[in-house]
Amino acid sequence: MQSPTDDPIHPQRERIFNAPFLPVLIAASMPVLYWFQERLPDQGMSMAFRAADLWRGQWEGLFTSMLLHGGWAHVAMNAVGALAFGTPVARLLSRGFGPLAFIVLYIVSGVVAAFGYALCHPGSESYLVGASGAVFGLIGAATRLMGGQGRVLPLFQSGVLKQAGAWMAVNLIVGLIGLAPGADGARIAWEAHAFGFFVGILAIGPLGRLFGPRLDLRQAGL
Repeated sequence: MQSPTDDPIHPQRERIFNAPFLPVLIAASMPVLYWFQERLPDQGMSMAFRAADLWRGQWEGLFTSMLLHGGWAHVAMNAVGALAFGTPVARLLSRGFGPLAFIVLYIVSGVVAAFGYALCHPGSESYLVGASGAVFGLIGAATRLMGGQGRVLPLFQSGVLKQAGAWMAVNLIVGLIGLAPGADGARIAWEAHAFGFFVGILAIGPLGRLFGPRLDLRQAGL
């Protein structure tokens, strides 16, 4: 007697959309949060981050700025990035507290990105908004998963280094020329992107060993 999955007449169908829950949640939250942001009296600028705030002892913007965006194109770009690059990372971090580690990686990447921007522009009064730094953390982590067949590739593998170099080159060009969709003349914080990227590419090694599939633990990169 055949089970339903062995039925040659009605074979089991592959799901068209099977991204993990957390990347989907993060991507879906961005347009929802921006919808509310547009309806705030100050358009949410009181929650934006300014480098000068650090020297005033105001640190909350390091986190709250990730909840804001500069326009619908900005929202769409980050939502697509979070979903595309967060998916392989979330699939790797599936064991034990892996989902929590995924969230921590995302948040820490965003916080370090904003802090790194402040180090590059101390005392700046320019507003910094967007989840791009956090998304670049996911991009950095995913860079060590591309071609790894479910395992974390060594940090100094030639393919990883080439991909990282390509990402940073694109980031620098886009930041200096301002080609990003939705920029609308605003300065693109490419420095923040770089800091977030390096958090992700460095952290995914130990996180993969701790929370990745057991069979991959000894193969995880350093």
